[in-house]
Amino acid sequence: MYAGTADRATGSEPSMPEGPMVDLHGVDVTFESKARTVHALSAIDLTIERGEFLTIAGPSGCGKSTLLRVVAGLTATAAGEVALRGTPVVGPRRDVGFVFQRAALLDWRNARDNILFQAEMRGLPKVWARRRADELIEMTGLTGFEKAMPFELSGGMQQRVSLCRALLHEPDVLLMDEPFGALDALTRENMNVELRRIWEATGMTVVLVTHSVAEAVYLASRAVVMGPRPGRIIEEFTVGIPGHREYEPTLENPEFHRIAGRIRELLGSTATAD
Repeated sequence: MYAGTADRATGSEPSMPEGPMVDLHGVDVTFESKARTVHALSAIDLTIERGEFLTIAGPSGCGKSTLLRVVAGLTATAAGEVALRGTPVVGPRRDVGFVFQRAALLDWRNARDNILFQAEMRGLPKVWARRRADELIEMTGLTGFEKAMPFELSGGMQQRVSLCRALLHEPDVLLMDEPFGALDALTRENMNVELRRIWEATGMTVVLVTHSVAEAVYLASRAVVMGPRPGRIIEEFTVGIPGHREYEPTLENPEFHRIAGRIRELLGSTATAD
């Protein structure tokens, strides 16, 4: 999203077409090799609205990560249409941010320089990028750790750096692939709270893949469940818990229990409670 970022850097907002942020219609994905053919996704129809926090739950191997990669333009479709901001996705997109399960920080760069690596790759204005990095460091609670090397940071802090790096160029949509799956339970809860707070403050569009039912419901304004491969969307839920969500009270909310219970029912033995 370099053009949009450049506009913001000079003080003017880029024009945005009306309509949903992401549209997928009849999307199929097939992977072929000499050994076999894998039908990863089948007949995916999904619309993601601007400012929505969408979570995707499903069993291992159902194509959740593949779906994110399709939106980002990193995986081609065998059939169907994909559009982001009304523009067909035909290759890697510069207007998305991607956070993976592992932070994948550069060992020889401190936290701030890892964040700024995004700007270097995209050729963003240096002064603007440094100011933006400092804003994100403050927003994600990394103040005081700017010069820390990756080995000096906990897993949760490393993921905060990864999140800042993904947000540096002000992407239109943030894609997150099991970003907290490798963290301990308490750190994961804390990161859920932080991510929800950031989303509430910024109103950005987020799509997060998770195996955790609690995470899927707590974070989402809408949650979808995928079935076994070939991945299909089998049910979706609007999470009607309005306003700011404190963690423990949300997990005790009847609406949370209703949706979480139904998702566990759909996923059966593959569901993760925490």
